[in-house]
Amino acid sequence: MLLILLQLLVLVSCAPPRCDPGFRGLCKPTVEEKPKCTDVLLSYCDDMAYTQTMFPNILGHKTRGDAEDGAEYLLMSVVESLLGGECNPEIRMLGCSVLAPRCEKEKMLKPCRTTCETVRKRCSHAFEGIEMAWPYFLDCDRFFVSQQEGCYDPLEGLRAQQDGEAFDSMEILPPEEPATTMQFTYHTNAQMIGILKKTEEQCSDIARTYSIGRSMEGRELLVIEFSNNPGRHELLEPEIKYIGNMHGNEVLGRQLLIFLAQYMCSEYQLGNERIQTLVNTSRIHILPSMNPDGYELAVSGLQDNNYNDDEEQGPRYDSWNIGRSNAQNIDLNRNFPDLTSVAYSRRRQKRYRTDHIPIPDYYWFGKVAPETYAVMKWIRSIPFVLSANFHGGDLVVSYPYDLSKHPLERNMFSPTPDDKVFKLLARTYANAHETMSNENARCGSSRANSQKGTVNGAQWSSITGGMQDFNYLHSNCFEVTVELGCDKFPAEEELFTGWEENHEALITFMEAAHGGIKGIVRDEEGNAVTGARISVRGIRHDITTAENGDYWRLLTPGIHVVTASATGYSRSMKKVHLPRHMQTAGRVDFVLQKAALELDTQEEDDAAILAMGTYDRFDPYNQYERYTQTADLSQSREERAEKPWWWSYFVLPGGPAPTWLLKHY
Repeated sequence: MLLILLQLLVLVSCAPPRCDPGFRGLCKPTVEEKPKCTDVLLSYCDDMAYTQTMFPNILGHKTRGDAEDGAEYLLMSVVESLLGGECNPEIRMLGCSVLAPRCEKEKMLKPCRTTCETVRKRCSHAFEGIEMAWPYFLDCDRFFVSQQEGCYDPLEGLRAQQDGEAFDSMEILPPEEPATTMQFTYHTNAQMIGILKKTEEQCSDIARTYSIGRSMEGRELLVIEFSNNPGRHELLEPEIKYIGNMHGNEVLGRQLLIFLAQYMCSEYQLGNERIQTLVNTSRIHILPSMNPDGYELAVSGLQDNNYNDDEEQGPRYDSWNIGRSNAQNIDLNRNFPDLTSVAYSRRRQKRYRTDHIPIPDYYWFGKVAPETYAVMKWIRSIPFVLSANFHGGDLVVSYPYDLSKHPLERNMFSPTPDDKVFKLLARTYANAHETMSNENARCGSSRANSQKGTVNGAQWSSITGGMQDFNYLHSNCFEVTVELGCDKFPAEEELFTGWEENHEALITFMEAAHGGIKGIVRDEEGNAVTGARISVRGIRHDITTAENGDYWRLLTPGIHVVTASATGYSRSMKKVHLPRHMQTAGRVDFVLQKAALELDTQEEDDAAILAMGTYDRFDPYNQYERYTQTADLSQSREERAEKPWWWSYFVLPGGPAPTWLLKHY
């Protein structure tokens, strides 16, 4: 045995030395093969306009397997469902041009920067809608080149296909139809934002989108406005707003407002005179979702709920309120300042008023939801005249007050000084609705108190901190609450019926902003008087002029005595007769003459109001910012590091975490 081992050692010691470049002839040097064009075998890239690619690719993946195993390719495989169909297949094909770049004559070609920039401009909002960063591998400056550097269009095949389809169906589909066609399906937050952006792009001459803030979880509160001069207030044109989805689980209003935005755009372009007149003489603001966080929770709760539609309503009731509140578990329709109690406490004063009541300082030391804060600032920034917010759970139009004047806040008819106006507005919507004013169509708890589809909020169900009371008592805006049906989350196949029942009412109600009177208040030199008060005899509720001195005062038909007044000016009074069936507001202008300052009874009332705080003193102690900072600090590190709902899909076992997907990483 020992002899055998010795022989083996001799053989090893006599073996020729290993390959060493220092000794010529011992071995042949290794020749690295140059990358060559190879077939595109990535299944999600098989519709590209070319068939050959090259590895390593632009991202440095050495093989097709490396590319398929990465989070980049995984994102491309799910991008259609992730973005709700938005920007597909453009995003996927753009990604393929980086993961499987074009190869010709054994040379890799890079995609064009201009194509990337165009797609990013049109599609970045879709990623923002799900709180995802724009993918790093679609960085236009990093992985794409100019035409001078010999780039190619990665969407070449898609454009050729679209051109062919357009040619085949040229006589059937108008070129603008895809952007304005209503799809009667539920839309995710990303899809909703995408539709609003598309509508803005389609009708850029009359439409504009803007954000009023973000929800507790960071989702954008996006508004679309319609005007013949979007982005600016126009003299004597009333401002109108619609708000949906205040309760996240009440979803029909959200969808109706998405449909309404598309309808306004398409009908304006098709020459609908009624819509053109409305847009050209008004400024219309639409916020489809005030509570996008609650909507997401409601959708997930509905999907998780597998109850049976039988007589046992227990499981259904459990799911009925999922997503109603915001992400802080705050009911947004109980979160506004309670100015109704302030108005009630003053009603025994000789000349009490129910308008422009300041927000009490103590309000800011409570929980103020970011959604509520955003809407309050919105209301204060634009001189809104008319508004409606849309709910579900009943079939009725509710009007202020929402808080009962009963000492124990029991349900009790509690009218505002403008009760006749509010009843007229409520009837306007209910009568234009296909079934709401029909007694046989009534449903829900309002049946005992409603009259032909309308009800006083406090008589129906008394609440504090409601949004419609805040509008009336803090601003010039008259708002009603529209309950669209007893099913808060109707089946998708019922959306078309919901639109058919409501679309006439939606238009007719907006036209009601052109009722009553309007005008301009100027001084003797022709200068606008901002903040002048417009008073109507017998109605203890004034409205004020906007920056340009213009005003709108909703009134019922009849004879009214109207007064304009301002500090430092003498009053001006006019008698106005408003006949029935007027199509436009009556024009009533005022010229105020300067006068010596005297402390009259009106100014004494103003002094009493100042004693409890100034109207312009919004969040005086910056409590809202302090509250949000405190909330952020109180969160644990794990809570702050909480990832979005889609994160788990992209975390691959044993692989690096794709933090480039996180928007706020």
